[in-house]
Amino acid sequence: MLNYPSGFDNDVYDQLARMRVQLDQLFGGWGGTSGIRSVAGDTFPAINLGASPTQVDVYVFAAGADPASLDITLQQNLLTVSGGRKIKLPEQAQLYRHERFSGDFRRVITLPEDVNPDEVNASYHDGVLHITVRRREAVSPRRIEVH
Repeated sequence: MLNYPSGFDNDVYDQLARMRVQLDQLFGGWGGTSGIRSVAGDTFPAINLGASPTQVDVYVFAAGADPASLDITLQQNLLTVSGGRKIKLPEQAQLYRHERFSGDFRRVITLPEDVNPDEVNASYHDGVLHITVRRREAVSPRRIEVH
């Protein structure tokens, strides 16, 4: 049975919403991205990645995560960040809406190939995990003089 939005079919917005539901069901709830985000909207934690000639900076927005639960590994150029965030609610609480992620997470980020796995630093402040990975010094060609 199709789960259509409520409303009258004369409303153009309900017709568009119904068409979206049908397309989602047709394509199996395709988990692709929409808009300008690079990942699905419910992906946790969100990540910003920037690079300069000397280092790569990764910002992992994991508010509420226990820094002691964070596990960071770098193998070749794959950075893996895993951990957990537990949201405690009173026992008698009844949720009417649940938008904040709770549970274990794992993100794998491909970094440039010239990162140096021996020079990685991480700090956690105000819910943001900042990982800095130094890049290897570029090997410049050596000029050979002919005698």
